[in-house]
Amino acid sequence: MHKNIYYLTGFMAAGKSTIAPILANTLGWQYYDIDREIEKKAGKKIVELFNEKGESYFRKIESETLFDISNSDNTIISLGGGTLLNPDNLKFVLQNGKLIYLKSSVNSIFKRLKNKRDRPSLFINGEFPDDESLFNKIQQMMNERNKIYEKAEIEIDTDKVRVGNSVDILAKKIIQNISHHK
Repeated sequence: MHKNIYYLTGFMAAGKSTIAPILANTLGWQYYDIDREIEKKAGKKIVELFNEKGESYFRKIESETLFDISNSDNTIISLGGGTLLNPDNLKFVLQNGKLIYLKSSVNSIFKRLKNKRDRPSLFINGEFPDDESLFNKIQQMMNERNKIYEKAEIEIDTDKVRVGNSVDILAKKIIQNISHHK
């Protein structure tokens, strides 16, 4: 039997961590943010894990954490932007719940990330890139990941939700989609 587990995916800064607790609260469900769970498990920030142990170690912990937190009914899980790059993670998510893609344009993501220094996968040769290099890196990463994100059963274009009450509107939109996909 399918559990009520909804996984939020999308590029970094698409709004997954922001919207997950609001969705869960509105539905009366529990939620997990995979990055926060990894940090609790490792006792370190994601950026420290990346720097000290490397990306492959981080991805291993990420998979273990995904499997651990996917065992309850009525749960919203916010995935990391790269969680589904692992084919085993993608298969697991598609078999165990429903995937919601929070889609954002390269321009929107660039605006949200250009002053953030806590996203290790954006660094180039250990340095945070200049604006043009950052834009190109985001575009390249999104191009690689879109084919994975687009496997979602529900797709929400976050750029179409206007600023202001955007989080509430986004939550309502997702909940409408959840009730249609039950």
